[in-house]
Amino acid sequence: MTEPVELPLEDSIDLHTFQPREIPDLVQEYLHQAVLKGYHEVRIIHGRGVGVQRRIVHSILKTHPRVIAFCDAADRGSTTVKLKIDN
Repeated sequence: MTEPVELPLEDSIDLHTFQPREIPDLVQEYLHQAVLKGYHEVRIIHGRGVGVQRRIVHSILKTHPRVIAFCDAADRGSTTVKLKIDN
């Protein structure tokens, strides 16, 4: 078993290199870390394709307690997410 790789947290994440089955846990953890970092807005890059990753991402965002709002970005290959941050 390989050890997880830690990456620096940025205000966007690109899901292109991940399998659809990995997306739910990855997005949940990314949002958790983004809130801890104090990001008010992030971008999740899922690609345009047939929309599998987009649907997975949006289903998570609809029920996440820290998501205020989300919408497709102009490029339609990513989603912009507004987060509720504690002061």
